[in-house]
Amino acid sequence: MNIKVTIAGAAGRMGRALIHGMQLDHLENLSLCGAFERSEHPDIGKDAGHLCGIGELGIPLADSIEKSAQHADVIIDFTSPASTLANCRWASENGKALVIGTTGLSEEDIGLIRQAATRIPVVFAPNMSLGVNLLFSLVRQAAAALKNKGYDVEIIERHHRRKKDAPSGTAIGLGKAVAAGFDWNLAKVAVDGRTGVAKEERPVEQIGFHAIRGGDIVGDHTVLFATEGECIELSHRATTRDTFAMGALQSAFWVAGKKPGLYSMMDVLDLT
Repeated sequence: MNIKVTIAGAAGRMGRALIHGMQLDHLENLSLCGAFERSEHPDIGKDAGHLCGIGELGIPLADSIEKSAQHADVIIDFTSPASTLANCRWASENGKALVIGTTGLSEEDIGLIRQAATRIPVVFAPNMSLGVNLLFSLVRQAAAALKNKGYDVEIIERHHRRKKDAPSGTAIGLGKAVAAGFDWNLAKVAVDGRTGVAKEERPVEQIGFHAIRGGDIVGDHTVLFATEGECIELSHRATTRDTFAMGALQSAFWVAGKKPGLYSMMDVLDLT
């Protein structure tokens, strides 16, 4: 079975990593059938292979999803919230499976993705690496084991200077894993950084988020469980975007032909 894939945001860092991974890792079950960017992008018309330094592929960078995804089985989207929602609407109207790795989506945005998933199969994950998704599971287990035992939780994430959203989608996912293990409502206990002099000491039910932006850091995440006398840290460090790209490509193969529904990397990797 050969799955035809179209890449949204193909000239971006993740888009190029996806094209590069599909061609050079000899993924015989996947083939690139289209690549597109926003209409004003300066690379429109250039060959997708040239964009990522692997030579001519015969697939020009298009300026719309309509021009590049008509024959696709799956669309992979690592773009921006507004672009992702537009692509999601088109995919649901045209019966295309979708893999979404975009971060910075609001709860309202996610609700719209859920609606689309009643018509098409969608894999949506804040992070598509095997290691991070294993970390989600480990963090939830750790939180469940430490529940009501006096542990404070802080989540520290570091990314490159160009990342716009904070906390990262992965950090929020880790926060949700902690909240699930502790049986807390994340929206009520999350705190983004700290400044000034607090009037009271740290409350028991609180999860702190701290975002660092600098250089070319691909992605580092640490969940810190601290109590009197000891500290437990669970961490993941990504050294290349290739790990995210390979997870997304694996998701594309997995989701093709699935029933409509909203799936996660836990489903793809059978970590549920």
